[in-house]
Amino acid sequence: MSLQQLLKHLLSLPGAVEDYPFGPEHLVCKVEGKMFALIALTEEPLRMNLKCDPEHAEVLRGYYPAVLPGYHMNKRHWNTVVLDGSIPTDEILSMAEDSYRLVVNSLPKRLQQNLGG
Repeated sequence: MSLQQLLKHLLSLPGAVEDYPFGPEHLVCKVEGKMFALIALTEEPLRMNLKCDPEHAEVLRGYYPAVLPGYHMNKRHWNTVVLDGSIPTDEILSMAEDSYRLVVNSLPKRLQQNLGG
């Protein structure tokens, strides 16, 4: 999966925007000001941090060697996904959508409604 494909999908989610609060080497996708994905642009292969339900995070880490505890994040709630081609594209997109949903579900109901939730 290319960065362009990934970014196109992430930014297609309702209210998603791209930001660079940590400098040009870290692309952050946010919804209503809350981060749901962080991509290390200078890493080869690319690495992306995604929010995850703690129990599901453990399952993903056990199943995919390219899913690690979130680097520089709360390791209980975040995974780092190494985009090395070992994880199917649909699974990566599903993880990203789950991250987005977790963040949206933590927003006030008024903001959720504005996003169509």
